[in-house]
Amino acid sequence: MGKRVGMEVSIAAAEAVKQCNVDVVSAYPITPQTHIVEHLSEIVANGELDAEFFCVESEHSALSVCVGSEAVGARSFTCTSAQGLALLSEITYIVSGLRLPIVMIVANRTLSAPLSIWNDHSDAMMIRDCGWIQYFVENGQEVYDHVFISYRTAEDREVLFPAIINMDGFTLSHVIEPIELIEQEKIDQFLSPYQPLYSLHPDHPVTMGAFALPSIFAETKKAQEVALCSSMPKILEVWKAFGDLTGRYYRPIETYQAEGADTLLITMGSFGETASVAVDQMRAEGRSVGLVKIRLWRPFPFDDFKNAVKGAKHLVVIDRAVSVGGPKGPVASEVKSALYGMEGHPAIYDFVAGISGRDVAPIDFIKMVDKAKIEIEEGNQEGYELYGVRE
Repeated sequence: MGKRVGMEVSIAAAEAVKQCNVDVVSAYPITPQTHIVEHLSEIVANGELDAEFFCVESEHSALSVCVGSEAVGARSFTCTSAQGLALLSEITYIVSGLRLPIVMIVANRTLSAPLSIWNDHSDAMMIRDCGWIQYFVENGQEVYDHVFISYRTAEDREVLFPAIINMDGFTLSHVIEPIELIEQEKIDQFLSPYQPLYSLHPDHPVTMGAFALPSIFAETKKAQEVALCSSMPKILEVWKAFGDLTGRYYRPIETYQAEGADTLLITMGSFGETASVAVDQMRAEGRSVGLVKIRLWRPFPFDDFKNAVKGAKHLVVIDRAVSVGGPKGPVASEVKSALYGMEGHPAIYDFVAGISGRDVAPIDFIKMVDKAKIEIEEGNQEGYELYGVRE
């Protein structure tokens, strides 16, 4: 067991980046991501990490610097949030297309307007199809762990895709939690020095991101799609190796009291822990309710999700972003797509809850389960509601 300490989650994330011995940190501050890069700047300035720290003029530049540094073989890190992610979103597509294994933490925050600095998943949903491996973590320990997991997975030569760690802003980023730190020698055992398959060097010219005519573009996108979907075995392999090292095992879809449950709550991110309290209360009352947590967002684990919800009658999906003008929240749309054609699949009721950081307590999850049950029994099999809107 490693040393267990109380630590702000953002500081723990920065410490994990240090332990990964990154070569480049490219940073632009934005709430609620700022404490990560502030602490990394101190670590570099104090000589605790032999890395280049670039304080750039925008988030677009932050990821652009990582493109250049990663392309020459330097392990690179950045992080952002909300409008910053919107600004650098152009570059996310370039990174995945170039197959550069950059790791980025997104401290999830509401997209303006109106201006809000609080947490939801609207920023993450904006780039869900940008071609990165994307995780959603539930607590500070998972943030810390997934920095190591992300680098090992991304840099595997059978993967070579960038990775995003989505952590809820403020709800995780600014709280102090018990974190079990891993000894450096174990990290060095788990994560080897980065050895790029291809890198830019004047003595050995290669082309990256060349102009693609319509006659070949579709083929390049097909290859990218197949490669990202094919990364699933390696993602599972790395999670298994990390579990063998630390005793903490992760899975694409995780469940809580879901076996044989008639109704399943579906969550992503830190809501999972609050929802589990609600599940305990409902189970104590004799109600058949469980919880399914989506950890791996891309590539989406279709088979794991189908197996997790098989036999349930009702799914109550908790979205944390509004799909403006769309039929449902983005997670519910994904769930519906995943279950399309599945014989006897459960009825799906979608709530968008907790946007812009509005509190969602265990009693609210219970109320949503109650409301979904009534609506479904009355024939509203695929309902949708923006929960808690005052009249």
